[in-house]
Amino acid sequence: MLKENELRLVCELIKNSRRSDRELAKSIDLSQPTVSRIRTKLEKRGIIQYTGSPDLKELGFEIVAITFGNLNVGSNSDINVRVQRGKDFLRQHANILFFSTGRGLNSDRVAVSAHKSYADYTKFIGDLKSDWADIIAVTGSFLISLGSDNVLRSITFKYLTACLDEISTK
Repeated sequence: MLKENELRLVCELIKNSRRSDRELAKSIDLSQPTVSRIRTKLEKRGIIQYTGSPDLKELGFEIVAITFGNLNVGSNSDINVRVQRGKDFLRQHANILFFSTGRGLNSDRVAVSAHKSYADYTKFIGDLKSDWADIIAVTGSFLISLGSDNVLRSITFKYLTACLDEISTK
C-alpha cells in the first residue's frame, strides 16, 4: 500500500507526467528534493512507468475487444510451458493490451486487444483458438467500436486520479 505522499505524487503524475519535480512539489505542497526521492523510489519499485496514452481511434484502431476464455482443466502442458507459450503469443500479438486470469461471465481468462478492422479481430481470434486450443477455450468476446458516437469516456487513466484522490483523503 502506498503512503499518502506517494499516492498524491502518483495522482499528479497520472494527470501529467511531463511536469518537473519542482512543479509537482508545488502542486502537492512538498519540497522538490522530497518529490525527487519519492519519484525515484516509485520508479525503482515499478509503480510508475512512463508511456503515452494515445487515442486508439486516431492511431487507426476501429475495435477494442474484451475476449473471455477458460483454462482447459485437462491441459497436459506444465505451467512453465504455458507461461512461455503465453509470452511468445504476446510477442507475436502486440495489439494485446492486457491478458490475465480473472473471474466472471463463466470465464477465468480475459484479454483486452485493439484491432484495426473486424478482419484483424477475426484473425486474432483464429490465432488464439488455433495456438491455444489445448490450453484455453475461448468463450466469447465483447467488441467495442471506437467509431461510435456513443463513447462517453475514452480509454485513459487520467480519470483514475479522482478515485485515488478520494482514497488518499480517507
